[in-house]
Amino acid sequence: MSLRSVTVCVIDADGKHVFEGAVACEIEDIVVCLRDVPPGQCRIGFESGAMSQHLYFGLQAAGFDVVCMEARQLNAALSAMRNKTDKTDARGIAQVLRSGWFSKAFIKSREAHAYRALLSSRKTVQKKCIDLANEVRGLFRIFGLRLPSRVDQGSFDERVKPMIEADPDLSRALLPLLDARAMLYKTYRELDRRVKQAASHDAVCLRFMAMRASLTSPTQSSLS
Repeated sequence: MSLRSVTVCVIDADGKHVFEGAVACEIEDIVVCLRDVPPGQCRIGFESGAMSQHLYFGLQAAGFDVVCMEARQLNAALSAMRNKTDKTDARGIAQVLRSGWFSKAFIKSREAHAYRALLSSRKTVQKKCIDLANEVRGLFRIFGLRLPSRVDQGSFDERVKPMIEADPDLSRALLPLLDARAMLYKTYRELDRRVKQAASHDAVCLRFMAMRASLTSPTQSSLS
């Protein structure tokens, strides 16, 4: 299984090959490939990977019994094969599925992946904001300008913009950089708002937030 294609191997209950081929890594194409096999009598297995979540839920919705196997354990089972190709891997996975000598990989829900994507997006934009701020700091040193060791990200533009505008050379080079960072920071604030909004509707997140608030509270600190 790759981002573009899937190698399919169909075997019967006795381990005999029924069909082999390659199709596009799309739910519709895989369903068409298996159209001659009744969904209730077919079990589909594949190793965990980048496309496993998409294929797992898509093929389940099409009525198939789907199993996602742990890649590390499956690779150990397939390493004994002499010729390692996509076709032989598909044959080996089919036989492992038939034998039952595998462990199922845990598949997270679509909602969990959506939250993970939101957190990853926020972290990526935050890193870019910090990188641009550090770039400005580094260029400042060349001109003998120094910023405090700690400057809040929200007030960074207010601190550095007057210093940049005071020098025409710096203005020509750094104002566009500062504008790009300001746009990224605005995007980060929006993503951060969405993360906090999602956390406010999750009971586990609310408990952790309450624990953190109690640990950082001056009253609680003095009592402890």
